[in-house]
Amino acid sequence: MKTIDCRGQACPAPVIATKKALEESAAGVCVLVDDGAPRENVGRFARNRGYQVTETAQGDGWSLLLSSSGTTAIAEPGGQTGGLTGERVLLVTSNRLGEGPEELGQLLMKNFLFTLLETPQQPDRILLLNSGVLLATAGAETVEALKRLEERGTEIFACGVCLDYFKKKDQLAAGRVTNMFSTAENLLAAALVIKL
Repeated sequence: MKTIDCRGQACPAPVIATKKALEESAAGVCVLVDDGAPRENVGRFARNRGYQVTETAQGDGWSLLLSSSGTTAIAEPGGQTGGLTGERVLLVTSNRLGEGPEELGQLLMKNFLFTLLETPQQPDRILLLNSGVLLATAGAETVEALKRLEERGTEIFACGVCLDYFKKKDQLAAGRVTNMFSTAENLLAAALVIKL
């Protein structure tokens, strides 16, 4: 069984290395990763493709043993296996909507997210990038709307690198952390992408 050492690598590098290793080894792969986002992202990536994941703590990191479960890959949010999903994805790259005064843009974004709760069609997924991740962090006036959207079935993903940049990863209050590989897959598989 092949072992790859992804410790010290920022996402999405561990996911990409895992993908390549799995393509080369039908027997499975052992992936060494840091705790936190790399562990979660590699584990989710493998599970979404039908692999069994056995996690073992190793010092300050983790060993993830990825073995074939005998099932075919499954399509799951954040882990499409190819082809269009027919889903609506909302790509939010800022904590404000439009150009102009910052306060107005933030008010418009808040109003937009709360208005989504009143529309008959809601996005299947919301991807938060750049300062858009701030909308899902503790203290943001938009957290309530995002949580209510989640309760109604909208999946919310916040870029881990962006959360790290703003030093807000431990303050994520709605949605879950994702990586650029997953973001790219979601955008490419969606039938409709709306960028705010």
